Amino acid sequence: MTTWSPGMSDEEAAKERAEADDEYNFDGTVQLKNPHIELMDQDILYHLALGSGSHDLQEMFGEIKFVCLGGTPNRMKEFAYYIMDEIGYKLPAGTQLQDISAFSYRYSMYKVGPVLSISHGMGISSIGILLHEVIKLMYHAKCKDPIFIRIGTCGGIGIEGGTVVVTNESVDGQLRSSYEMTVLGKTIYRPAKLDQKLVREFLALADPAQDPYETVTGKTMCTYDFYEGQGRLDGAFCDYTEADKMEYLQRCKDFGVINIEMESIVFSALTHHAGIKAAVVCVALLNRLNGDQVMAPKEVMNEWQKRPQILVSRFIRRQLAKIGRLNKVHGGSIKSPRRFKLVQQESEAHE
Repeated sequence: MTTWSPGMSDEEAAKERAEADDEYNFDGTVQLKNPHIELMDQDILYHLALGSGSHDLQEMFGEIKFVCLGGTPNRMKEFAYYIMDEIGYKLPAGTQLQDISAFSYRYSMYKVGPVLSISHGMGISSIGILLHEVIKLMYHAKCKDPIFIRIGTCGGIGIEGGTVVVTNESVDGQLRSSYEMTVLGKTIYRPAKLDQKLVREFLALADPAQDPYETVTGKTMCTYDFYEGQGRLDGAFCDYTEADKMEYLQRCKDFGVINIEMESIVFSALTHHAGIKAAVVCVALLNRLNGDQVMAPKEVMNEWQKRPQILVSRFIRRQLAKIGRLNKVHGGSIKSPRRFKLVQQESEAHE
């Protein structure tokens, strides 16, 4: 965010303030850069199975402070239960977490007090569609100062599997820090920026004494494809040599890229364009300088995938404690959602 500094003229200072207001909305609410929405009878969020005319979105989502997004429905359901336990949120007796977007058949969304846990699917197109609708959801719900966090997996470049990466900048396959898209037949570019204060806060929450793994920061390369786009040799098509691949990955590493995934460029571009603070926290599943295929056992990968969730949980707990909302629970008889789920499973096994 831009700030005034000594020696600025009044005109320069006014310009800086205008740019700052542009970056983050002054009153904390999410503002849409689309004048057509206000002219619509209702705004249907097709892929979330919600609508501004059919649902009281402010009542349902007005308290949201954190929007956490990850690839698969199962992972984000598990995160919803995990964060519920971590922030001390208790469900009322006789209730359970529901997939709010179940009838969309595309994404899954769970609400845990001030936290949304949403699956975004795979790749730029899938998360891009979701972001349009979640940003509009924040607008209709009149949410103030929501923070968006992508929790995911990635391939490392020069870092080993299990390492947690906090992205400080997202670049595309040509190492450009902007999101390229075609609108009405014209190519446009949107800056892919992440909140650097959030980067520092996440890094400060890493605990070397407690965590048996490294948490690092660097540039993340986002590609449109898992195989050729990431220089893999094991896809259905490959028109380059292993030497070509290694030269490219080394060039990326020299540029400061430490991991590769398929969502961060559009995630950082659209959140920045909307004036929403955002962060990307991933875990590496392998070091791409050593190979293309993930060889770690499933149980190891399952444990690795919990590592970004642990860091994000620490951040959410800390933020809620600052505003006095940690452990502010709703009445209910469920002491531990995690143990409650195990009891359910045990009971079902004895039917």
